[in-house]
Formats: sequence, structure tokens, C-alpha cells
Amino acid sequence: MQTVQLAHFNLPNNLFLAPMAGVTDRPFRQLCKKLGAGHAVSEMAASNPQLWATDKSTRRLNHTGETKPIAVQIAGADPDMMAHAAEYNIERGAQIIDINMGCPAKKVCAVAAGSALLRHEDLVQRILAAVQAVCFKHHVPLTLKYRTGWSPENKNALTIAKMAEDTGISLLTLHGRTRECGYSGHAEYDTIKAVKQLVKIPVIANGDIDTPEKAVAVLKYTGADGVMIGRAAQGNPWVFRETLHYMRTGQHLAPPTLEEAQQTLTSHLEDHYSFYGEKTGMLTARKHLQWYLCDPVGKNHPVMDALMKAQSTQAQLEILNQFFDQWRSAGHTHFAAYPEQTSQRRMAA
Repeated sequence: MQTVQLAHFNLPNNLFLAPMAGVTDRPFRQLCKKLGAGHAVSEMAASNPQLWATDKSTRRLNHTGETKPIAVQIAGADPDMMAHAAEYNIERGAQIIDINMGCPAKKVCAVAAGSALLRHEDLVQRILAAVQAVCFKHHVPLTLKYRTGWSPENKNALTIAKMAEDTGISLLTLHGRTRECGYSGHAEYDTIKAVKQLVKIPVIANGDIDTPEKAVAVLKYTGADGVMIGRAAQGNPWVFRETLHYMRTGQHLAPPTLEEAQQTLTSHLEDHYSFYGEKTGMLTARKHLQWYLCDPVGKNHPVMDALMKAQSTQAQLEILNQFFDQWRSAGHTHFAAYPEQTSQRRMAA
């Protein structure tokens, strides 16, 4: 385990939480930081000013009480709008700006944003320069998250990396897949290794980091300064402390006790409800509950039926408490939705 120097910020460790739309809201970022994540970037914020007044954007730009440094990811395809978005977010508390050139979602790529930008290196250059000018003016570091290229036949990660470094970007996060690959197959780390050997700024490896062993192996193979964990944290915010423990000791940390897990889930839900309000909070909490209580192949614990039908946040909490009472009565001491599963099952991407 090592710290990461991101411009003038000394991050406490080299485990990052990946920005995921609809997942890494403020309550979840706070929880992951509490459980060991050294850095967390917000959900993707649109660069289009017409979208900034929506409920979704308002929540994504809400950083009240968040552990610093506050990092906001912006997405778009117009250099001037991206620069304006950076200015707007900095004025509202962003201490780090991150540019999204990694999202493979069709609705993002359809407007030539996200990883679609990798097809247009001249536009990438103009966006980086425009946003960096704003960040430099405010003494705010600029980071870039991107993919290895547009397709397996068209990789340009090294070109983009050098371009970013020359523009003044402070840190790179590279997902080991192309836009065309989406999330299929396996991430490849050769390109991340090559990028790390090319540039002098910190490089964070992303893609398929789903166990402590994988984190250590990827760091060793690529020489990266850190790893970014995404899907493996869904339903398992403990993945950060488990990985930190393994990196420090070479030993696996026991999964959380039922008491700790109940306290963690309850605290997360209460923060989530407060953030979204009663109705939206109840509805959006369902995905988190499903991740917490779902086995690797998607088979739901029977309690999920009741949780999905609950019509209030209080009802969800009561059902969850009943679940933990039942598991204690059955003699279980540690948190796992199924007794034959270990902490490893919660790390499945």
C-alpha cells in the first residue's frame, strides 16, 4: 500500500473508487471512503448547462459534508462547454476535475462523448487544453479517465497519455478495454504497463480489479501507482479495507460480523434516504439492497421479494433488521447472504 501524490493532494492510499452513474452518489462515496478507499470521483456530470438544473444533476453536484478532496467528473464533446462545466463545478466546491473519456455507454457515445472521443485525437487535445486552462487558473488538478482505444484494432492509449501529460494533466486512469469491448471479456494490462513506462505522472489501473490478489498482481505487473475498483464494490464496500489489509499483510481479513454489517447497511440506507427523500430514496435503495444480498449468479435471497415490495423506507429497514435477526438466530456470525459463500463472493464483478 502506498500513498498517491495528485498535484498538491497527498491521497491516503492507492485504492480508488471508480465513478459509476447511478451508483457512486455522495452517500456511497462517503461509505467507501470510510471503509478505506483513498479517493473517490463523483458520478459523471453533464457539460450541457441545460441539464444542470435537473434533480439528477443537482444531486450529483451536492458535496455537502463530503470528505475532501472533492473530485467531480465531467463529460461532453464540446471544448468550450467542458471548460464552462469545469468552472461551474469548481465554483461549487470541486477541488479536482476529472474528464470522462472512458464511458462506453451508447447514450454517451451517441453524442461523441465518453470513449467515443478517442476516435478524434484533435478534439481530445482541444478538450484537454480548454479544461486545463480553467483548472490552472483556479489551481485545481485535472485528471483523465479513458480507455485503451476505440477498438482492439485501433488503440491509441499511448498517444493520448503523452498528449495529456504535455497538456498538464496530473493523473491518468486507464481502463484496460477499448470502447468496442464494453465490459466483455477480460481487461488487458499490457497497455496500462506501457503507458506507465511512457509518462511521469501517476497512472491508475482500472478493469476487473475484483479481489485483493488481483489488485496486488495488477500493481506488480503494470507498475501502476494505484488501482481503481468499480463493480466489485457494488454491495461490498468492505472490498477496500479487505484489499488494504491484504496489501499490508498478505493475509485475508475476515468478512464483517453480522453486527457490523447491519450497522453499515442501516447507516448507508439512512444516509441514502436523507439524500434522495422518501419515495426516490426507497426506490433507488433497491439496487443497493439487491447487491448486498445477491449471490454471484444473481439468485436473490428470499428477503429480496419483501424488500422489493416495501412501500416505505421504514418498511425496508424493518425487513432488513428481520433478515439479520433470522441469520443470528440461525447461528451465523459473519455477513454473507449464503452460508457456503465467503467474503470472496462479494467481490465478484
